[in-house]
This record gives sequence, C-alpha cells and structure tokens, in this order.
Amino acid sequence: MNKILIFGGSGSLGQAVFKELNPFFDVYSTYYSQNHFKKNKRYFYFNISNEFNDLLKKTNPNLIISSLKGDFDLQITFHEKLIKYCEENKIKLLFISSLNVFDFFTNFPSYENDKTFSNSIYGKVKINIENKILRMKTDNWAILRSAMLFDNESTRLKNLINDIKHSIPIEIFPNLIININSSEILAKQIHYIISRKLNGIFHHGSKDLINHDEFIFSIIKNKNLKQVSYKFVYTTNENRYLALFSNYNLFPKHLQFSYEDVLLEMIDKN
Repeated sequence: MNKILIFGGSGSLGQAVFKELNPFFDVYSTYYSQNHFKKNKRYFYFNISNEFNDLLKKTNPNLIISSLKGDFDLQITFHEKLIKYCEENKIKLLFISSLNVFDFFTNFPSYENDKTFSNSIYGKVKINIENKILRMKTDNWAILRSAMLFDNESTRLKNLINDIKHSIPIEIFPNLIININSSEILAKQIHYIISRKLNGIFHHGSKDLINHDEFIFSIIKNKNLKQVSYKFVYTTNENRYLALFSNYNLFPKHLQFSYEDVLLEMIDKN
C-alpha cells in the first residue's frame, strides 16, 4: 500500500485530496495555522521555514503530494530540499501547480508540452519549481497544473460571497475566456494518477470554455445571491485565454467534466 504525505493538507484542496485518498491508502498530512487539526493523529504541524527530515522519517512516505502555500522564496527553498530528498530516497513527488505558468500567453489555451511563460510573480514561482522537478534525475514525478478552482470550500467562492456581503463590487473580466476545476474533481484525478502509477505533466481543467463574466453571473444566479454590484475590468479589447487542455495525458471519460458539472456540484451541496 502507498504511504502518502500531503504537504499543505489543511487547505481546501489539501483536505479534498486527503478525504479522497484516505480510504484507500495510508495517508498523512500537514497543517500550519488551523490548530483544530492538532487532534487528528493523521495531521502533523509543519512550518515551511523549518526542516522536514524528522517528519519524513516519522511518516516514511513513498509518495509526497505538495500543495503548500506561503512565502514565495520559502516555497522555492522548500521544494529544492524536497526534490533532493525524494531523489535520494526514491520517493515519488506530485507537485500541484497552476495554469498561471502560462498567463503570459493570451491568444490560445495551453497544452502539456507548451513553453511556460508568466507575467505574474505567482506564475513565475510555479515555473521555477516546475523547472527544478523537470531536472530530476529520475522520472518519478508528476506536475499537476490546475485551472481556476471553484467549489463551495474554495477561497475564490468564499471571497466572492464575502465581498457581496460587504457591498464590495465583484471584479468581472468580460473578455477573459477560462476553463475551471473543483477540488473534489482534482482529488479524484490525483487518485487515478496514483493508482495507475502515472508520471509526467497533467492538465486539470474542464473540457469546455466559458467567459469569466458568464461563469460568475451563473454562480451568483444559482447561489441566489442578491444586491450584487460589479466592477468590469477590461485588460484588452480582444478576447484573451486563461485556460489549459490536454493533448497527451487524457483522463478517462468518467474523470472528464464540463464547467456545468462544477456549477451543479456547488448547487447540490448548498
């Protein structure tokens, strides 16, 4: 049985991954600020600025999932050390990345083997870590690039609802074309990658596209949110894409989904 350690397991995505994998594998996870996890024997406190050798010796994983957040410089240093440890101890590494590694390119969706290039600091950090993984001596790794996450526990949705509650205008990008994802769907896809012992680069996003404004309007309508004001942000007069698709590492049909599936998931769990 795989023994798995999730770094960053107390976030909404990390919790979804833990919940999906725990019935099938021997899973451990880390938390930082959410102290209620202290009572859970499967969770360990971890500060990204600290050493992790003792934790890894205690949990002895043969597979590590990294979903850590925090200071960008500390993230890079942490992953440099983690990559070295994984190589030396023959541990498989799954790194959860982002579509922002492509946010410089605006004229088309991006695919697995496309060149990464980012305008954002966040995207540049992800690229930095990805490049270090790509230089690993073995291919015992997977880079998991996710589209925007929208679900009931996602930070994006919670911020949207909080802004409406406090009469803060919701930013809308009318010319932005996106595809999306949810933590629950991504967790199921990660389960598939682990079970099939797959390596390489994977893109996690809906199989279809939607305009950002249309998707936000749909959330607000389906959530029955009232008294909403909007701030329309036009970064360009042309349509621009922030989306990723797969050419090679395709998931089976039961793990492919549309943006409407994500919307329905949010409605069903109201």
